Amino acid sequence: MAYKASGAGYADVANHFRTLIQDGQLGPGDALPSVQEIREQFNVSAKTVSRALAVLKQEGHVTSRGSLGTVVAKQQATYRSGASRMELVKRGGTGFLGGETSVEHMAGLRSVDDLAAAEALGIDLRDEIAVRTRIFVRDGKRSVYSVSCYHIRAAAAVPELPNQEPLPGQWQQLYEERTGQTVYLSPERYSARIATPDELRRLHIPDDSSSARAVLVVSTVFHDEEGPLAYWEDVYAPGLSHVAASPS
Repeated sequence: MAYKASGAGYADVANHFRTLIQDGQLGPGDALPSVQEIREQFNVSAKTVSRALAVLKQEGHVTSRGSLGTVVAKQQATYRSGASRMELVKRGGTGFLGGETSVEHMAGLRSVDDLAAAEALGIDLRDEIAVRTRIFVRDGKRSVYSVSCYHIRAAAAVPELPNQEPLPGQWQQLYEERTGQTVYLSPERYSARIATPDELRRLHIPDDSSSARAVLVVSTVFHDEEGPLAYWEDVYAPGLSHVAASPS
């Protein structure tokens, strides 16, 4: 976390702490260093530090807490997509936000029954794919149902994909090491639709047949020079927003 650069401006200071907060290295309620400590860390003036903290407050990342100084604000409504979690892990993070964990990890081979996944992977319905799913929980509430569908080409190179056990590394890195191919990430796509009964059940949302429940869906596709390799879809519980992936 150490960072020191002569001539840094308020935007540099703000971006440093913004990244720590978004990566989960600073969680809700955690105190930022004092103004004097930030001045020494960045070789900047007190005015520059004040401007940086003002920007973070305007963005809702931090708040003033009396004798505690400046602390990270509680941001319950913001969640990460699968692609942004992947970028976080690449930078040395855990992939989790503060107060977050994941449950109900499932994996296996199955026939694809989702048209969006089939079209994204360039295959037919009922073709075999590897699927990994899990549910993210934050502050005791289920927030995101994550589904990762892998083309059989990816499963052939990374046979651990259909196994329940954690992967020995990020799947795309394993694929690149074993095939010599580079894995590319397409831009995230956002859509809204009515949640399925299965999604409502997994997110512990009452299935009220008298009213439809809309959900935000964030999806992305991974591919190499030969074509699509994986389709990731994150279904957010109603009322939640997400943090986009960092440009690669």
